[in-house]
Amino acid sequence: MAAASSATDPAPHVPVLLRPLLKAVAPVTGTWLDGTFGAGGYTKGLLEAGAERVIAVDRDPLAFEMAADWAEAYGERLVMQRGNFAQMDDYARDLEGVVLDLGVSSMQLDQAERGFSFMKEGPLDMRMSQEGPSAADLVNGAEEATLANILFQYGEERASRRIARAIVRARETAPITTTLELVRLIEANLPRPKPGQSHPATRSFQALRIAVNDEYGSLFEGLMAAERALKPGGQLAVVTFHSVEDRMVKRFLTARSGGGGNANRFAPQVAREEPQFRVEKKKAIGPDAQELEENPRSRSAKLRVAIRTEAPSGAVDAKALGMPQVKGL
Repeated sequence: MAAASSATDPAPHVPVLLRPLLKAVAPVTGTWLDGTFGAGGYTKGLLEAGAERVIAVDRDPLAFEMAADWAEAYGERLVMQRGNFAQMDDYARDLEGVVLDLGVSSMQLDQAERGFSFMKEGPLDMRMSQEGPSAADLVNGAEEATLANILFQYGEERASRRIARAIVRARETAPITTTLELVRLIEANLPRPKPGQSHPATRSFQALRIAVNDEYGSLFEGLMAAERALKPGGQLAVVTFHSVEDRMVKRFLTARSGGGGNANRFAPQVAREEPQFRVEKKKAIGPDAQELEENPRSRSAKLRVAIRTEAPSGAVDAKALGMPQVKGL
């Protein structure tokens, strides 16, 4: 069933790697689950490419409010489900495909009141679900060692201890409640960036956002949930934006496609279980020149695709995926 013309209007934000994703998973049929609905770019793309139905999952209620003006045009082909993709197998089973576009969405960054952006004044919030403890709660309540570990493990910030120490010292005078308060504090404790370098607060804001939303935990649980939710022959497509996410996805697919191997060639051979996924293209897919020109945000994006086998689902050790661990959270 074709959607009405309003459903084909361009999304307010350009979905990253949509063209190569649709090419990699073609032909698009059956029921798909978009675990990171956001502005709806992937969902629209899947529906226009031939998906019979898309279950759109997002923990941010604003995502569905913003989609109200075009979602009805797809009728029963589009099902909106508020929740976390880590529980996707509670929402659907026997899926033809699952797509995950990780990280923060452009619409969240654009809204100063959400507190995700270090470029705009707003409350220090960063909650995707708009529920639970905020970044301000974490910054003002966590112990110095925990803050330092968050900044280092989740943001790969080399000056993590110095910044954590400065945060604790500053909050003794008054709570840190806004984005630009924190930005100024970080800037005061880092060298001025050279031309071409990222903003000094980039890594710290990434780390706090990941901690507030338990993004690595959701990714870990979500990959296993996708394994349970996909039908044999179903496809898992994941777009990542930084090295830790990509490492987790790559190691998961390597382990689940039977590519783990024995760490010690002299050790007794361990009976291997039948692989749960088949990976036909080992190397991640990146943006082409056209996409880089159209959407500079895509420069660090990587797409990995795998096909579900008939093997029963199982469990994976988080440490085996290189998932960062922070004590105190």
